Amino acid sequence: MRKFILPLAAGMAASSAFALDLPSAISDDDYAPVSVKEAELGQLLFYDPILSGNKNISCATCHHPKFATGDGVSLSLGEGGIGLGPNRVADPNNMPEQRIPRHAQGLFNLGAKEFTRLFHDGRIEADPTKPNGLRTPMDDDMTAGFVSLLSAQTMFPVLSQDEMAGHTSENDVSKAVRTGRITGAGGAWDIIAKRVESFEDYQTLFNDVYPDIKAGRAIAFTDISNAIAAFIEFEWRSDTSAFDAYLRGGSLPDNAVTGIELFYSSAGCGACHSGPFQTDHGFHATGMVQIGPGKAARFESHARDTGRMRVTGASEDAYKFRTPSLRNVTKTAPYGHAGAYSNLAEFIKVHADPKDAFENYSRGSAVLPSLPDDPWWVLTRPKEVAAIEAAVNISPVKLTENDINSIIAFLETLDDPQALNGRLGIPKNVPSGLTIDR
Repeated sequence: MRKFILPLAAGMAASSAFALDLPSAISDDDYAPVSVKEAELGQLLFYDPILSGNKNISCATCHHPKFATGDGVSLSLGEGGIGLGPNRVADPNNMPEQRIPRHAQGLFNLGAKEFTRLFHDGRIEADPTKPNGLRTPMDDDMTAGFVSLLSAQTMFPVLSQDEMAGHTSENDVSKAVRTGRITGAGGAWDIIAKRVESFEDYQTLFNDVYPDIKAGRAIAFTDISNAIAAFIEFEWRSDTSAFDAYLRGGSLPDNAVTGIELFYSSAGCGACHSGPFQTDHGFHATGMVQIGPGKAARFESHARDTGRMRVTGASEDAYKFRTPSLRNVTKTAPYGHAGAYSNLAEFIKVHADPKDAFENYSRGSAVLPSLPDDPWWVLTRPKEVAAIEAAVNISPVKLTENDINSIIAFLETLDDPQALNGRLGIPKNVPSGLTIDR
């Protein structure tokens, strides 16, 4: 941290200045090195629907640059959806079984070394006590070969029947997942790898990137995920915002400087949204409104989502969710682990003082593509609401409208056009010849 001397507004007397601890400027040392050639291979795989069970969904379907690496909706429609972003609708000929339970998070800076936990509940994280250095729901069955936590993260969507795998018996991948065959010959990952390997252009590209594949080793799913991770790291590294320039000696408008003072002092935002990427990577119960199907098992009949507790089993972790990074946050609506809020000012107000969040919540704050379901299960059950409210472990802060506007002015300085635009962009086509989401 560096101590900055900040005047609240231009022209104020020197005695009105105050000292503030702000993060140090980001440098190359904060990131792992990336091979551009590997990233270019990963770019094709990221946009190629070949990785999904029914060959109709790519990583980009829910993490598209058009929507700041999200999809612009509260809860995504994966398998059974048609279209992109807020225009995505249910396929009447193959209806989704349910919405994705949690909001699709942005992909900015996931290659930074300090990101050692991923997903809203941190269910995968770096763990040096594990043989492969990773703790995941697969535990010791986790395949070796993932070069990073981010690479391992890519295994989850392709195994989820609601996200990319497809529903029971729809395709060879979903059948493998249904019967628990994930790793090894004939497992879901092996099926996907063999699909990719069957295209000559992909084989040539993998040969160019990985010498042992050129020497004769078959393409493995871990090679696919490693390439996708390299692409995400390269494409959406975000450290060239106005705030980054400010930390390196630049200037900002007065209202943004006022927002910085509020954010890192009296408003208390910086207590959790700390560090160079505005996250402590910790887990906090903030009383966030829960909508959608929740994280129930298929045999359960509730729409509850207890967050970190689902990972640790500890009651004190109930309703805690990981602090998200705020890079490009003004472009990544909706907000909250379930995307309950589409308006940033409204979200900041409730997030700072969640006491009346449920009582005053408007269902119109969510962006939910039409589906014949009940996304309001928790909202209509007082006991569920009371449990979320009782778990809150943050101190409330009252913010005025001017305070919120100033904080948003600061958050706007975290927008990074280079990262938002991407470095490689959307490819013209992919080796499988399948349609790319644009």
